Amino acid sequence: MDEQIQIELEAAAFRRLRQHLMQDRTDVQNIDMMNLTGFCRNCLSRWYQEAANARGIDMGKDEAREIFYGMTMDEWKANHQTEATGAQQDAFKESFAQNVGNKN
Repeated sequence: MDEQIQIELEAAAFRRLRQHLMQDRTDVQNIDMMNLTGFCRNCLSRWYQEAANARGIDMGKDEAREIFYGMTMDEWKANHQTEATGAQQDAFKESFAQNVGNKN
């Protein structure tokens, strides 16, 4: 497989992941994703921003999130985000300690 085909396949997989997280599984909370996987939708939008910045494209956090989420964070929170439970917050503290050293 040549490099261009690989890039196209990776881009298609990313778009499908984004669709899955943003349309198919809006019920899954970011805190749960962080607790289980060490990354969430915000991480994906940050990685998108970092990739844009590395290519010389001036993009801030809010702009990247709006592109990734397809709406503003305020809209996302109002439509899909629930209040984190104490158990979720406790699990996040443990997960964060493990993942902080694994920044990608």
